[in-house]
Amino acid sequence: MARYGTRRGLRGAVFALTAAGLLLTGCAGEGNRGASDSAHRGDYQPAPDGGRYGGGQGDEGDPSAREVAPSPDHLSTFALDVDTASYGYARRTLAEGRLPDPSTVRPEEFVNSFRQDYERPDDDGFSVTVDGARTDREDWSLLRVGLATRAAEGEEERPPAALTFVIDVSGSMSEPGRLDLAQRSLGVMTDNLREGDSVALVTFSEEAETVLPMTRVGGNRDEIHAAVDSLEPARSTNLGAGVEQGYATAVEGLRRGATNRVVLVSDALANTGDTDADTILERVAGAREEYGITLFGVGVGSDYGDALMERLADRGDGHTTYVSEEKEAGEVFSEELPRNIDLTARDAKAQVAFDPATVEEFRLIGYDNRQVADDDFRDDSVDGGETGPGHTVTALYAVRTVPGAGGHLATATVRWLDPDSRTPHEESGRIETKDLADSVWTAGPRFQITTVAAYFADALRRGAEGWDTLPGTPALGELAERAEGLAGRTFDADVRELAESIHRADRLT
Repeated sequence: MARYGTRRGLRGAVFALTAAGLLLTGCAGEGNRGASDSAHRGDYQPAPDGGRYGGGQGDEGDPSAREVAPSPDHLSTFALDVDTASYGYARRTLAEGRLPDPSTVRPEEFVNSFRQDYERPDDDGFSVTVDGARTDREDWSLLRVGLATRAAEGEEERPPAALTFVIDVSGSMSEPGRLDLAQRSLGVMTDNLREGDSVALVTFSEEAETVLPMTRVGGNRDEIHAAVDSLEPARSTNLGAGVEQGYATAVEGLRRGATNRVVLVSDALANTGDTDADTILERVAGAREEYGITLFGVGVGSDYGDALMERLADRGDGHTTYVSEEKEAGEVFSEELPRNIDLTARDAKAQVAFDPATVEEFRLIGYDNRQVADDDFRDDSVDGGETGPGHTVTALYAVRTVPGAGGHLATATVRWLDPDSRTPHEESGRIETKDLADSVWTAGPRFQITTVAAYFADALRRGAEGWDTLPGTPALGELAERAEGLAGRTFDADVRELAESIHRADRLT
C-alpha cells in the first residue's frame, strides 16, 4: 500500500532541537563519525508547549539554521532491504513476451538493482547521502536517500564461511535454467571458495536429505563437486522440510568465528507440507535467533513463487535475488554471495524526518512490507535488515513541497547494531530545499537511473490494489529513450538491459 504523510493540523506540533544536537544522537562508537556530525543526532524531543525550540544559540531568528523533528505523521521508518529478485524476475518475464503480474513488482528492488555513486565510509557503519530533484508536476519532487557500507575487501580479508546450500530437486526444477543452472553455478563457486571455508548440501523434494554434511573446502573440493553433480530432479516440493533440514544441518555444522548462512536455491513453488513462510521460519526460529544464521534466497525458473521466497528471506533476516541465465548466476554465486559472507550491520533501520514547514505530503516508493512503526526506530528488539560490505540501499520518496517555502526539507537517519557486540550506532544526513535539482532529467546520471527504474516499476505496477502512480511518470517509450541515453553516458551494461526491458514492456502494452 502507498503510504502518505500530510501536514493537516500539524503546524503546532513541530519539534526542534537544541544546539547540543538532540537530533539523531550518535550512538556510534569510537572511530565511526567525528564531532562534526553530533549536531544531527539524538532522540526527538518535543517542546514543552508543543511549539518550536530555538535551533541553537544565535540562530533563533534564522529559519535556515533550524533543525526540525516533525510530528509522527512526518516520519517515515522502514527496515533496510537489499533484495533485487523482483527486478530480475520482471526482466525474465518480459524477455518471454509477458508482462509481470503487478503484485510481483516491488519498486525498491528495481531501484536497488543498479550501481550507485554514494560515498562509502571507512568503517563498518554507513554513509548517508540525501539528494533530490523537482519533477514536471508542480510542487512535486523526488528525494533519494542513499545508504552505503564500506567497500568490499579482498577475498582474503573476509571471515571464513560456513554455507549450507538447500537445493530444490523437485520435478519443476527439471526445466532448463533451474537445477542445471544451480549445479553449474555451485561448481564454479566451489572452485572459488577459500580453503578455510566449509560447505554443506541439503536437497528436498517430497522429503529433505542431507547429501553432504558440513565439509571443509580444503582438500575436499572433489567430494563437494561430486555431491553437486549427483543432484537429480525428483517429485513434489516440500520446501518447509528443506528449510528445516537445512537449518538443522547448519546448526550441526556451526562454526564459531565464521559466517554461517543458509542459501536456499528454489523456484519456491511449494506444493507439499508447510507452504507458509511464517510457519516454516517459526519452526527454525531458535537456530535463526540463537546462532544468527541468516537466509539468502536465490530464485530460479519462469514460474516462480516470488511472494513465498521474499517472505522467507524477510523472516530469515536475509535477502533474495533471482537468476535466469549463466551470467547472472555467476555474479550471484561468485560476487553477490561472497559480499554477504561478511556481515557489517544487523537490524538496520532508516527513518526520514520531513519538515512540516516545507513538506506538504510525501510517499515512500516501495518497501511496502518493510515498514516499521515510527516509535520502534530505536527499539533494538524490533527486526531490521542485515547488510555486508559493498552494499548500497536506496529509498526514493515522492515529496510535495509547500509552495514558496524554503529551508530544511528532511533529515535521514540510519540505525544499526554491531553484528558482534550488538552495540547500536547511528548516522544521518540532511537536505535543504535549495539542494533540489531543477529537474530529475538534469540531475546526476545515477540519480536519473534511479528515477528511470522507479518510473518503470510504477508503470508495471499500475492496476495493483492500493497503488498510486508517481508524479511525472512518463510514457514507456520516453522512459526507454531516457534509459538508452543514460546507458550511452555511463557505459553501464545493466542500464542497457534496463532500456531493453522497458522497450519490451512498451511493445506489450
